Amino acid sequence: MKHIVIGTAGHVDHGKTELVKAMTGIDTDRLKEEKQRGISIELGFAHLKLPSGRTASIVDVPGHEKFIKNMLAGACGIDLVLLVIAADEGVMPQTAEHMDILQLLNVKTGIVALTKIDMVDSDWLEMVIDEVKSFLKDTTFKEAPIVPVSAVTKEGLDVLLKKIDEVVGKLGRKKAFDFLYLPVDRVFSVTGFGTVATGTLLSGEISLGNEIEILPDKILAKVRNIEVHNKKVTKAFQSQRVAVNLSGVEAKDLKRGCVISNPDVIKPTDIIDVKLKLLKSAVKPLKNRTRIRLHIGTSEIMCRVILLDRDELAAGEEAYAQLLLEDKTAAIKGNNFVIRSYSPMRTIGGGVVIDPNPAKHRRFDDNAIKMLKISEKGSIEELVENYIYNRKEIIHLREISKAFFLDINKIFEITQKIKEQGKIKFIGKDNVLSSELYKEWCELISEILRKYHLSYPLRQGYPKEELRSRFFSFLSTKVFQSLLCEMQKRGILSIDADVVRLTGFSEEPSDEDKEALKNIEQSFKEKPFSPPKWTSVVEELRIDDEKASEYLQYLLNRGCLCKVAEDMYFHTDAVECAKNKIIDFLKQNQKISVGEVRDLLGTSRKYVLPLLEYFDAKHITRRDKDKRVLGSNANI
Repeated sequence: MKHIVIGTAGHVDHGKTELVKAMTGIDTDRLKEEKQRGISIELGFAHLKLPSGRTASIVDVPGHEKFIKNMLAGACGIDLVLLVIAADEGVMPQTAEHMDILQLLNVKTGIVALTKIDMVDSDWLEMVIDEVKSFLKDTTFKEAPIVPVSAVTKEGLDVLLKKIDEVVGKLGRKKAFDFLYLPVDRVFSVTGFGTVATGTLLSGEISLGNEIEILPDKILAKVRNIEVHNKKVTKAFQSQRVAVNLSGVEAKDLKRGCVISNPDVIKPTDIIDVKLKLLKSAVKPLKNRTRIRLHIGTSEIMCRVILLDRDELAAGEEAYAQLLLEDKTAAIKGNNFVIRSYSPMRTIGGGVVIDPNPAKHRRFDDNAIKMLKISEKGSIEELVENYIYNRKEIIHLREISKAFFLDINKIFEITQKIKEQGKIKFIGKDNVLSSELYKEWCELISEILRKYHLSYPLRQGYPKEELRSRFFSFLSTKVFQSLLCEMQKRGILSIDADVVRLTGFSEEPSDEDKEALKNIEQSFKEKPFSPPKWTSVVEELRIDDEKASEYLQYLLNRGCLCKVAEDMYFHTDAVECAKNKIIDFLKQNQKISVGEVRDLLGTSRKYVLPLLEYFDAKHITRRDKDKRVLGSNANI
């Protein structure tokens, strides 16, 4: 690996800090209290030049049980563990707890530094080595080298450095995402420079001038300076310990547990789906809704455990669970975490994040468990399909791209494969939903339209926007239109201007309705240029208000009547006749007055003025002082 982070682990006073100082010349105990008490309290940092020329970062963690949460923050992002065990004491309680934590965090590579060998004889040393081997035999460290060393006499120090170099050389590159992911483990302010945050860069890279987002509070800031191993650099990379000087944010707005990332990539969450394991050493089962301490990244958050398939988790068992967090965090899929009991504070288990932004699940829901199994171990196609299915909505490919931290072109390829299997449906070019949900919505809309047509047989169809706002308000107008267009392609419905109707439906009046409509039209035809009021026609023909409204809309939609002004309707034949008479007059006389139109049509000013304003609006005529001339649409 090009960059490497080494973390120490081990019981208090087993010589971790002294060993780091012997290897690097750097004293990682920087606090006054640490000097006075002779133990590490906070995280310490150093860098080590290896025999091969590689430079490794070192995170020195406290060993005392009171400071385990600081140790957990330091364990985030380490590639290699230096498990320090004092030869004069052997394996102790915090040795075991640190080892449990390393196993839960999926740290698999380590070297045992057997310190203080200057304080024991050879027989004792051999006995302790056997004890350590026995301690490690059921862990991922069972093959870890054991190197006896003394920070005082420097005996074995060269062997240890060579062994570290050898193991580092065999490490492969850690899996990473394209985006920046930097959990913050320390924040301070420097006079003249401002806010500085430090951490191990777990993914991506960071450069001078980058705009970054601080999560979970979504604070935007800018990178002013970057340091790696106390040297200024223009860019830092994955697996480097970095100190980032930020502008646009104050130190009080950051704390250990924050995450620095690219803007608008990670969605903060207060609920996560996890695979949870309770340690064999746990003193009692973990019951549903137990309040615990969650250590994820560099943060510690109180939460409640919701066990999804049982009422309690026994020691040594695993189960799917949801963690309901009391504060938000910036988790991502695949994050390892540790849980500790609320009181007394003791490491009891841990696990891995399956979904950092799930919906709440019902307990004992077989389908939810099935989906979690797919989310945990499924192929990328299964994961994307599962994501789309669970969302129960139309999703833009860009959103899926963010959820899986994959390029949108890759997501397009994946969704095309799933589409070919008939499991999802594209709505437009960039939106998808599950085939099951699409079928449900098709059935729902079809039933809504069927009932509407039965209730309003004279209407052309259901107004689109009303249909969206009443039943699909969670969809934008644009996306809803795409959904309707897809249904139209399948022959389910037809879209006509602003209304939607079932395919094959046409407004068809009953015999009773036909008679009423015929009588209404006749009422308007009898006095073409002095039409009656609509209310008068309705009263005369004894039509109820609800029917009257339907008849009026039908006649307007069919082009039988024309609304010239508010509460003034002409028969369409009359409007066309009046238009032709006026145009013919203007072609011969260039201008026409209101009085001349009145005489031409044999009516009164009451009807002429609204009719002329209607023609003006249609550009059939144009007002010229107190007269009219031909408009731009007169010949159309």
